Amino acid sequence: MDCASLWLGLLLPVVAALDFRYHHQQEMEAFLKKVAQDYSSITHLHSIGKSVEGRNLWVLIVGHSPKEHRIGIPEFKYVANMHGDESVGRELLLHFIEYLVTSNGRDPEVTNLINNTRIHIMPSMNPDGFEAVLNPDCFYNKGRENSNSYDLNRNFPDAFEFNNVSRQPETVAVMKWLNTETFVLSANLHGGALVASYPFDNGVPATGTLYSRSLTPDDDVFQYLAHTYASKNPDMKKRKPCKTKIDSPSGIVNGYFWYPLKGGMQDYNYIWAQCFEITLELSCCKYPREEKLPGFWNDNKDSLLEYMKQVHIGVKGQVFDQNETPLPNVIVEVQDRKHICPYRTNKFGEYYLLLLPGSYVIEVTVPGHNPHLTKVTIPPKSQNFSALKKDILLPFRGQLDHIPESNPLCPMIPLYRDLQGHSVATKPSLFLFLVTLFHILFK
Repeated sequence: MDCASLWLGLLLPVVAALDFRYHHQQEMEAFLKKVAQDYSSITHLHSIGKSVEGRNLWVLIVGHSPKEHRIGIPEFKYVANMHGDESVGRELLLHFIEYLVTSNGRDPEVTNLINNTRIHIMPSMNPDGFEAVLNPDCFYNKGRENSNSYDLNRNFPDAFEFNNVSRQPETVAVMKWLNTETFVLSANLHGGALVASYPFDNGVPATGTLYSRSLTPDDDVFQYLAHTYASKNPDMKKRKPCKTKIDSPSGIVNGYFWYPLKGGMQDYNYIWAQCFEITLELSCCKYPREEKLPGFWNDNKDSLLEYMKQVHIGVKGQVFDQNETPLPNVIVEVQDRKHICPYRTNKFGEYYLLLLPGSYVIEVTVPGHNPHLTKVTIPPKSQNFSALKKDILLPFRGQLDHIPESNPLCPMIPLYRDLQGHSVATKPSLFLFLVTLFHILFK
């Protein structure tokens, strides 16, 4: 680090060190507001809505320009405390916020990540549930559900079967939030096990349920993402770390293989929000004693950072017409891995596709025109916290700024219900086999 950077680091504000204990709503709010005040150039605090009892659902944004989206800068998010009694993730995200803002200008890696990523952190999606826990227990507490006694991770629309439950205020707030940002990668933090779970959580035979799994067209990417987190966590890699029936030597598991779940948030993110999300189970005990919190932080800090960096894999860019006008709502998909709800450009004509190194064909579809094909080769490593940049200029004459909005967000019905046949993704994965074999032989 050069002298200028060192002096800058010395001049930066220092937030009061966050202690390792459970912080209730009032204390959490005070901490978040203090961070937003002391680090106003790189943070922005806002509420996306309110819980049943009227508590704010706070989100802190960390980034070079936190109040607005910047072209080419991907949006990332962490969400915790969806089940109010699963407390570890909530505290980890508060400490992760502290780590990010105090490392900016001092740690080159964190500084580059903040400069090139817009990071959204929601420490508690179910604040009412957290406050309802009176006698913390490892296995079940009253605060798991929200104040209307709904499990929020069973409350989203489902792509495989109808989920006719009353949408809760917390769920509706998150769904609206997902529509306002171009989220690319996400994780939601839970407790009660030690494993990284990836989509799908629900399924049909066409996604592989006959093989006791349910896989997405991007299964290779999801397994890589889950393994990225688990490989940095020393306990997550252990065989049966919580002494339960689940046996995952590599620390990852397909959600459906673990247990089918209707109305889950990670499936909703992937299908309707164009956001790759996995579920991180971070503690065998849902609500462990406070003295255990420093150990959880030490076990997860590197994983939290390394996982977030993966928002920069793959390819990104904008789609333009011949007048170099960005085109919103244009379908941009990779051949051989198309989504049941096609991924589209945002209002700035941007697309983001998370892909592993290799060669791909990107297919751009505009109503009334033949698909436009573009070949790309993803290099082995992302370049300076950036995915491969590939703008696409469509060879169309005339104005295309009035592309019809043919349901850019697909109808929230079981889209997979009538899908027949088996995709390539439903077959057992060579990647998972090799990762599992490696950990068995060399753990």
